[in-house]
Amino acid sequence: MPEPMTMVMVGAGGGSLFLELARRQFKIFKELLDMVGATAAFVLFLPVMLLCAALIKISDPAGPVLYRQVRVGLNGRLFTIYKLRTMYVDAEAHGCVQRAGKDDPRVIPVCRWMRKSHVDELPQLFNILRGEMSLVGPRPERPELFEELSREMPDFERRLAVKPGLTGLAQIKNGYDVDTESVRRKLQLDLEYIENMGLGMELKLLLATFAKFNDTGAR
Repeated sequence: MPEPMTMVMVGAGGGSLFLELARRQFKIFKELLDMVGATAAFVLFLPVMLLCAALIKISDPAGPVLYRQVRVGLNGRLFTIYKLRTMYVDAEAHGCVQRAGKDDPRVIPVCRWMRKSHVDELPQLFNILRGEMSLVGPRPERPELFEELSREMPDFERRLAVKPGLTGLAQIKNGYDVDTESVRRKLQLDLEYIENMGLGMELKLLLATFAKFNDTGAR
């Protein structure tokens, strides 16, 4: 049976107060986890990133090691995302946005394992340390794709209620977007995450991410 004080608090609207306090506590925990987790991961994976940088420079010396791209973040604010460059220089020189396909000829052959293991995403730890991203959250989209998807799916903008993430529920359960239906599934999973954010889900998704270091569906 609930304690008398708890019953009084709930009856007087205290339930919403407890919920708000819990949300604030989780927000503090999430920000702390992002800073500590991203710092530890950066130190741990630094040798891997340096090896990748060397392979990229040897394979395609004309281009930079890092690939920069504008993405849509929290509340629609634009920011620059960082990735290890795994495609040849000017892979999209014609200006048309393309999704990566299976055996994509734009990908440098020696870099395919970086995409399969997702280590090409590791520089985004820097985005997390800058406060632009979180360890867990919806993946950020390019402005062009975001506008297109928002027209087709009005709820798509709801993903901007939280910081974009390095990993997320949609990445664990849905994998890569291959068609409109898979994008809709991703949206539903992102909204499910936002509505049910909590310590348990956060840790569960981070643990599940380790399996993605051997992602057979990666492109």
